[in-house]
Amino acid sequence: MNVDWNQIDTVLLDMDGTLLDRHFDDHFWLEHVPKRWAAKHGTSLDHACKYLVSLFRSQENTLNWTDLDYWSDRLNLDIPLLKKEVEHLIAVHPFVMEFLLFLAHHNKKIWLVTNAHSKTLDLKMKKTLIGPYFTGIISAHQVGLPKEDNRFWGALQNFIPYDPQRTLLGEDSETNLSTAKEFGIKFLIYISRFSSKITPQPSSRFSSIEYFRQLIPERDSMITSISGPEGGAA
Repeated sequence: MNVDWNQIDTVLLDMDGTLLDRHFDDHFWLEHVPKRWAAKHGTSLDHACKYLVSLFRSQENTLNWTDLDYWSDRLNLDIPLLKKEVEHLIAVHPFVMEFLLFLAHHNKKIWLVTNAHSKTLDLKMKKTLIGPYFTGIISAHQVGLPKEDNRFWGALQNFIPYDPQRTLLGEDSETNLSTAKEFGIKFLIYISRFSSKITPQPSSRFSSIEYFRQLIPERDSMITSISGPEGGAA
């Protein structure tokens, strides 16, 4: 994919599904939590799955959706502790490290902008060690709005001094890309391979990639080669 990097100063990147394999999150919320909840309440796994999915969806597009303290209280489970039980599934997508190195080499401002709760951020930054690659990390919980809210991107400017017309956003959520487009962010990229367990489907509305290597010009391939052929972090 051809991107004119001379027109871009700032790169905003989502975390789960964009930089990190969303298989961890899907497994955790749709399999691991129902299993633990069913055991605690002496109910069937099938009932637990149906009940919890309905409960989760009731908080979709709100900050509660990713608030670990909210879900710990609501489910009477230690959600941060349960996440540590399956943290071995946390993984960086292939070619992410190459992309971050490319951006750093070209002096771009690189911001991780995520809906994730601070406790989730702490766990994933410790596991992946990608934190130092960013100019900074902003959680929607700091902003006070989820990215699905079209007021988010304007409020983000209170934390990040960015020009929407010179900014690229990478996301695995078409909803979040839509709110960013409404605000005026010019370069919008949809990550179609958000989980290693799915068959990627390109967006019909936004430019789509499977891996970030598709945004690295061929002439820059040598810059990023030091991070290995697959680009994943241990």
